[in-house]
Amino acid sequence: MSKKGVEFVCQNCGSTYPKWQGKCDSCGEWNTIVEEKSGGEGYSSISPKKKGRMIEFVPLTGEEKALTRIDTGIKELNRVTGGGLVPGSVILVGGDPGIGKSTLLLQVTAKIASSNTQDECYYISGEEAIDQVRIRAKRLHLETSPVKLASATEVKDIIATLEKSNASVVVIDSIQTMYLDEVESTPGSVAQVRACAYELIKLAKKKGFVLFLVGHVTKQGAIAGPRVLEHMVDTVLYFEGERGHHFRILRAVKNRFGATDEIGVFEMQDQGLVEVENPSALFLAERQGNVSGSCVFAGIEGSRPVLVEIQALVSQTSYASPKRAVVGWDSNRLAMVLAVLETRCGMNLSSQDIYLNIAGGLKITEPAADLAVAMAVISSLTNKALPSDTVIFGEIGLSGEIRAVSQASARLKEAEKLGFKSAIAPSNLINKEKVQKNRNIAVHEIGNVQRLINWFS
Repeated sequence: MSKKGVEFVCQNCGSTYPKWQGKCDSCGEWNTIVEEKSGGEGYSSISPKKKGRMIEFVPLTGEEKALTRIDTGIKELNRVTGGGLVPGSVILVGGDPGIGKSTLLLQVTAKIASSNTQDECYYISGEEAIDQVRIRAKRLHLETSPVKLASATEVKDIIATLEKSNASVVVIDSIQTMYLDEVESTPGSVAQVRACAYELIKLAKKKGFVLFLVGHVTKQGAIAGPRVLEHMVDTVLYFEGERGHHFRILRAVKNRFGATDEIGVFEMQDQGLVEVENPSALFLAERQGNVSGSCVFAGIEGSRPVLVEIQALVSQTSYASPKRAVVGWDSNRLAMVLAVLETRCGMNLSSQDIYLNIAGGLKITEPAADLAVAMAVISSLTNKALPSDTVIFGEIGLSGEIRAVSQASARLKEAEKLGFKSAIAPSNLINKEKVQKNRNIAVHEIGNVQRLINWFS
C-alpha cells in the first residue's frame, strides 16, 4: 500500500505509480522512479470555492494581428524560428552537453542587446558561476555587450526581479537547475521542472518577453524531464552534431510561429558558432571525386535544399552474420533498400558487411535518399565510381519502383548552382515542365531499381 500523500514518478517520462518499481512501464527505463509528495502540484490546483467565469466565443473570421519579430542578428537562427523571435514566445533549446547551446544563446543576447539599447537582455545561469560565463564571453569577444548576467536557481527570486524589469529576451540555463520551495523534490525532478517552467512561462506571456529555456537531454537524445514541457512551450529547437565534427545543425521540431523541420547550419570556430550560408558547399568541401561507394544526394531540410555526400563501403564478411553499420540514416531503411536490391536485382549482399555514412554529421530522415543509398552500395560492391558531377534523389518502393519526391525543382536548382551537370531522378517527376524549364543540368530518369545495374555495367 502506498503512503498517504506520496506518489512515485518516473524522472524520464513523468509517469506516476502508486508504489515503487524498478522499471517504468511507459518508457522502459530502469531506476528512474523516485518518491515524491503528491501535493507538489498544489501551485496550479483549482480551488473548489472559486467559481469560473463565462468565456466568450468568436467566429473564425476576423482581423489578425501582425506578428512583430525581433531580429536576432543571426540569419540561420532567424530562418529556424520563422523570421525572428516573437515577443511573448517561449523557446526550448536541447542538445548534447558541449554542443554549443550556451554559446549560441550568449551570442544571440549579445547581438540583440548591442543592436538596440532599448532591448534589455538577461542571461540567468543556474549551472555556471558568473566568472565562468564571463570567460566564455571574453573568448567570444562579447565582454563589452550590455547583457545583464546573473547566477540564480530560485525561481521566486528570478520572477521578482523580472517583474520589475523591462526585459525583451531572457535566457534560463538550464531549466533542470531551477527549483521552487513549494515543491518538495530535488531540482531536475519531474515536479520541479514542470512547476518552474509553468511559473516562468506564465511570466513571459504576461510581460511579453522572449524566454529561452535550455534543457538537458537523455542518452537517447530527447529532452530530459516530462514530455509535457515540450507541449508547454511555443518552439522546440534541437542542436545536432558530433563533437568530432565542426558542423552544428539547429533543427526546429516544433514551432507555432513558423515551419517545422527547418534547419540552421553553424560551424564551431574559436570565436564561437559562425553561421553557414551555403551548407551544401561546406558539406561537399572535402569530397573526393571518382571514388567508388560515394555519391551526392540532393535533399530537402525544411524549406532548404542541401547537398550531402553519402558514403558506402561493402566488404566480404568474416562473421556468421554480416554487419550493418549506419551513421546519419535510419538502419531500418537501409535494411529495406538492401532487401529490394537482393530480391529485385538479384544481388548477393548476404555475405557482405555494409557500412553507410552521411558525411558531415548531418542526419537524414527523408525517404528521398533511398536511391542515393542504393547507388552508393552498388558502386562500392562493383568498385566502379559514379560520375563526380552527378546528383541523385528518389524513393524506392518494395516492388522495386522509383517513386517521385517533392520539391524536385529546388533540388536541381541547388545542384546546378554548385556546378553539377547531371542528375539521376525518378521518371515520374512532379511538375515535370517546371523541373526541366531553364535547366542546364541533364536529368536521367529512372523508373525501376533494375536499371541501377546499367549505370555500372
